Amino acid sequence: MENLHHHRKSYEKNNLVEDQINENPLIQFQNWFDEAKGNEHISEANAMSVSTMEEDGCPRIRTVLLKSYSEEGFIFYTNYESKKGESLDKTQLAGIQFFWPSLERQIIIKARVERVSQDLSDSYFNERPRGSQLGAIVSPQSSVIENRQFLEDRLHKLENEYEGKNISRPENWGGYIAKPYEIEFWQGRPNRLHDRILYKKDKENSWSICRLAP
Repeated sequence: MENLHHHRKSYEKNNLVEDQINENPLIQFQNWFDEAKGNEHISEANAMSVSTMEEDGCPRIRTVLLKSYSEEGFIFYTNYESKKGESLDKTQLAGIQFFWPSLERQIIIKARVERVSQDLSDSYFNERPRGSQLGAIVSPQSSVIENRQFLEDRLHKLENEYEGKNISRPENWGGYIAKPYEIEFWQGRPNRLHDRILYKKDKENSWSICRLAP
């Protein structure tokens, strides 16, 4: 067994204190996200981990790309028949995490999830590169397939089938919006005394703010 006890670093790049944060967590998110987008060491600031609950009670985590956000929530797209899609439709809950090591920051979100409108899914699908549109049709996401050639053959067939034609969004593919009810902002600090600021939404849809021990 490899001993990794010596793999550690001291987080010293920034802090997160109450008199510097915005009372609106979505504005605070935008401030941090803009910094992440502008950081040359972060190639995909919109990459986020989405956690859902499996039927056996074990969570499953995967990385997807955030495609838009607003005061209402965070929008991403996937196959509705995938494991994540089935879980999101069943539980209507998701955990989301953004992690930006170059900034020594992470954001942890609890959210209620629902599908976006068909019009919004259509609009985004029509903006995708043609290869990504075909990929959404080719892949029976999360299903067992015999080999890589299965995908290549299906792609080749669809390329011929849709040559010179517009590609419509398949009914089993579209967007979800994750509407947050808890958002935690985590800033690494020296000696593992990290800053953790938690926003929680109450029954009146107002946000309360508290500090958590690291």
